[in-house]
Amino acid sequence: MFKRQFLLAALCGSMLLAGCQDNGENAETDAADADAQTGEQQEQENQAPVAEKAEETEMSQEDDGEITEEPAFQYEVNADTYAIQPIEDSGAEPQVALLTYDDAPDGHAVEIAEILAEHDTPAIFFVNGMYLESKAGKEALRTIYEMGFEIGNHTETHASLPDLSPEAQREEITATNERVEAITGERPRFFRAPFGQNTEASWEIAEEEGMALMNWTYGYDWESEYQNALALVEIMVDTEYLNHGANLLMHDRSWTRDASAEIVEGLRDKGYKLVDPALIASPESEETAQ
Repeated sequence: MFKRQFLLAALCGSMLLAGCQDNGENAETDAADADAQTGEQQEQENQAPVAEKAEETEMSQEDDGEITEEPAFQYEVNADTYAIQPIEDSGAEPQVALLTYDDAPDGHAVEIAEILAEHDTPAIFFVNGMYLESKAGKEALRTIYEMGFEIGNHTETHASLPDLSPEAQREEITATNERVEAITGERPRFFRAPFGQNTEASWEIAEEEGMALMNWTYGYDWESEYQNALALVEIMVDTEYLNHGANLLMHDRSWTRDASAEIVEGLRDKGYKLVDPALIASPESEETAQ
């Protein structure tokens, strides 16, 4: 939903495209022009699928009329702070926040996704492969994905990566990518290590897999004092760590589900745009590059 909405908006918005202009001026075309008008409508219909195919590029028209391709990504993950920042010269709005939910789909992820969809709010759901073994887990992931949400990799078993061999870390990461791809048709573009514990091996594997590493800037819902909706809303919206590019860590929990709508409203009331993950850059995988 969010990927498609952005791409369609990009095609028909400020970037002037052939086929996206208003046809109002032709409303009074006489019968002699009917055939030409029909042809123009057919051309517009033929151009519509372009939006769904353009995952990483958007079209723009230069002054001389030539159509060129430009990167659709407007943001990137700061490698030091994990904040979401505008790509240089992108002109993107800096006052944004990103919603992310870990440990999905454990029990409440679909409900959270439905709440976010009702508020037209994008997010990343970071999944553990172990929850995708059952039929119910597969169906839950498929539902979340088909609603338009980005799917991230949170390893297979939520293991502490520093405690594993490089080979075991690779299995934790790549097995989840394969499970996600088998269900959705796409491999994750973002990786979040359990407990935020990245290693040299996880860095290398993520790069090979074409995933951007993404920890967070703040989160509270695992702490006992914030395991109720009211307290969680207050801390997530009023914390001193809410700044431009805030990367909010939350989890697949009932109290987080109950707090999600008010967190969204509170962030927007403070002037924050909730950034679509489709606009955040990720590296190209080695397999794709080859």
